[in-house]
Amino acid sequence: MFRIVLLQILTTAVVSLLSALIGGAPAAISALLGGAACFIPNGLFALKLAAAARRPQGTDAAVFLIGEFVKVVSTIALLALVVATYKNLVWLAMLVSIIAVLKSYVLALLIK
Repeated sequence: MFRIVLLQILTTAVVSLLSALIGGAPAAISALLGGAACFIPNGLFALKLAAAARRPQGTDAAVFLIGEFVKVVSTIALLALVVATYKNLVWLAMLVSIIAVLKSYVLALLIK
């Protein structure tokens, strides 16, 4: 799970660099914020699952379902915060970053 989060961070960095080359600093920041809004909740979810798996009684489906719900709500909240606060938002850069980060799961499966 942590390997996927690392891949998401790397994907965000690559998309941000490409956005900087194409659209300048506002596009790079938009891509970075969009990617971060996705990989931060995923990283916290991975930590929660790792902690739950180390418990003596193990983990159950409820931990996963509640964690997934919190992850999705947190991602939406962070994206709303970015839209509300970053005035130089470049929507295309942010959306490309979000899509790339969310699709990095597929790349992780291909690498394995």
